[in-house]
Amino acid sequence: MTSPPRPDDAHPYLRAASAGIRHHARALAPSAADPPRPVDRLHFDVLHAHLTALLQLLDRLADNARPPHPAAGRHLATAHTRLWQATTEVHAAFHLLPGPTETTVKTSACHPERLPEGPPVLTICQRHLAAGHVVRRKTTPTDLRPHTTACVR
Repeated sequence: MTSPPRPDDAHPYLRAASAGIRHHARALAPSAADPPRPVDRLHFDVLHAHLTALLQLLDRLADNARPPHPAAGRHLATAHTRLWQATTEVHAAFHLLPGPTETTVKTSACHPERLPEGPPVLTICQRHLAAGHVVRRKTTPTDLRPHTTACVR
């Protein structure tokens, strides 16, 4: 006879991802000894990849929750829309950061043939367009408008 799984044993990969984000946020926090580090495009690219992975997860959770629990499915669909809006803002912020300098471009030219795993599959813009295609298939333009939220509790 097996015992039921403990709540803290459920979904270890999500817990690990959350722990990694908390660790990174603490590492970026300025301390008395170290000045705050500037953010770069790589931070936003990795964060955007994480957000798009969360979008896929929320989309599947909403699809699975909707038939037996329609209200919960609607809330998850709303969370999916809000997360898409956050993902869009991270993508926009990425493009507002300065790109690589001319000397950096010359010294670190892209040579995909040198990468052992081959050239990168997706750039942030390709990832964003692919995620946007999925979002727009399931969401109306009215839902994607910026919003204000008022807590009723």
